[in-house]
Amino acid sequence: MRSAHPVLAGLSLALILTGCNSGNPPSVWKEYATTGAYSAAISESGSYATLGSFNHGSSLWDLKKHAREFNWNHKAKEFSLIAATAISPDETYAATANQQDLVLWNIANGQPAGFWSSPAEILQMDLSPNGDFALLGLANHTAVYFDAKNGGERRVFRHDGRVRSVDLSPDAQLAITGSDAYKAKLWNVESGELLQELEFGNVVDTVALSPNSQWAFSSGSLDKAVIWNTNTGQIKHSLSTSGDFFKKRISYLSARFSKNSDRLLTGTVSGLVQLWDVRSGKEIKAWRIHRRDPYGPVNAGIYAVGFGSGQYFALSSNGIMNVLK
Repeated sequence: MRSAHPVLAGLSLALILTGCNSGNPPSVWKEYATTGAYSAAISESGSYATLGSFNHGSSLWDLKKHAREFNWNHKAKEFSLIAATAISPDETYAATANQQDLVLWNIANGQPAGFWSSPAEILQMDLSPNGDFALLGLANHTAVYFDAKNGGERRVFRHDGRVRSVDLSPDAQLAITGSDAYKAKLWNVESGELLQELEFGNVVDTVALSPNSQWAFSSGSLDKAVIWNTNTGQIKHSLSTSGDFFKKRISYLSARFSKNSDRLLTGTVSGLVQLWDVRSGKEIKAWRIHRRDPYGPVNAGIYAVGFGSGQYFALSSNGIMNVLK
């Protein structure tokens, strides 16, 4: 999962249903956006983060220094509303999108490398290696594999509902999508063939593929969340379908597998970050991200999670970067 959802609909209801899960506090937290964010992404190695802020458009951050490297907006002297953002797996390019426009950025110099109009409203996206292609989840019931450097649609994956979650395997051979039609789908990018399909009880708002392409994560809004085998389509573990009523209704907003595919990091709508063992399906550790108002009734949702060297990252809707150990 590379980029977050622009709106946390039904947050109050989700908080009531999910309860107050315990978790460790972040070891460090830094403010990246003063009033909150629409979207965020964290790079594969935990070196960079991109953010779509409420009040200054988009920006690229160096996670080692917690320093803003570039401000990125789609029009000069205007702050863009960035609904989706992504970073290529080799950390050479990033992309930002408002509802209709996609901009590809060179991370080394901060300059734009492509500016394109989307076929429909962009809900989420991911980038292939070297930023060559962008997988776009669109409101017109399609996911599009788009040439981010030359323009044009390479492949169109059709759905029966809005495509609100997408992810590419690191080699861009596989794509996973989640839609308002209550389905997660696995695709062969080159041929466009539908390889696997899982049904849920609500809209599928979070999907992720493991680096070895063996595992996928998919979750429905206030519904089940599962790790499943991409070769067979069989569910390996259900992360939130125990006998407890409340645990069944956790909503996940972000997910990422570790580099060796044996760990899964997830972030929820209520500010809970969890580290899972992919082999056993057991929770290894959990954290609660920093809240601006510790006594307020509303937590912040986790827009992006990432693995670093001996630590983990979680970027939340309140504009706070959390370093977790």
